[in-house]
Amino acid sequence: MSAEDLERYETEIELQLYKEYHDVIKMFSYVVETERRFYLANAVEMNIKEDGGRSYFELDLNDAWVWDMYRPGPARFVSSVRVVTFKDVNVEEIRRED
Repeated sequence: MSAEDLERYETEIELQLYKEYHDVIKMFSYVVETERRFYLANAVEMNIKEDGGRSYFELDLNDAWVWDMYRPGPARFVSSVRVVTFKDVNVEEIRRED
């Protein structure tokens, strides 16, 4: 497989993932971004912890969808996720248009 073939394959997978995201976003209440992953979730609990003078975040997500092009479709839906990170975390409530 050439580099061009690999790039074409990854582009196609990203497009499929974006289409799936567009279809499923209406099922979720929150968008969560970490340095490693992007999630949609219906429940988010975030706690800030201290360890030796450094702060870190513990996130517990329930009823979630993970943006991950290397997981097959059904495996992107997960019942719970725990994330521990020293990096920035962004949690946004999804605004619903009535």
